[in-house]
Amino acid sequence: MNSNIVLTGFYVIAAMFCTVAGNLLLKTGVQHRGVGDVWPFSLLNLQTFLGAVVFSLAMIFYMMVLKRMSLNLAQSIFALQFVLVIIAANVFLGEPIGWLRWLGIAMIAAGLLVISFTSTSSLQ
Repeated sequence: MNSNIVLTGFYVIAAMFCTVAGNLLLKTGVQHRGVGDVWPFSLLNLQTFLGAVVFSLAMIFYMMVLKRMSLNLAQSIFALQFVLVIIAANVFLGEPIGWLRWLGIAMIAAGLLVISFTSTSSLQ
């Protein structure tokens, strides 16, 4: 397998993992008291700070993805992160997933399947 494709895949997975982790950290962080009583300090604590740091890492990995593939393909692939965040919120935060959301997840998955059958010639 081409090492460029493997490295690009690593960057995609790392960016998505960081996005999911960043969302979970921010959500749990805003549920706790911040370092002050006035906005935005009322939102700042260790978890929200770590969430911002992890989102920054996601941005760096995403930039590495963009160096290696077209924007339209990258954005299509990164639609999966919406599904991953919903599932992570269910697993780690106990947030329910109703049947309409499952239908939306299935539609996103179907779209990703269509995209996966397109040419990989947009990888640089």
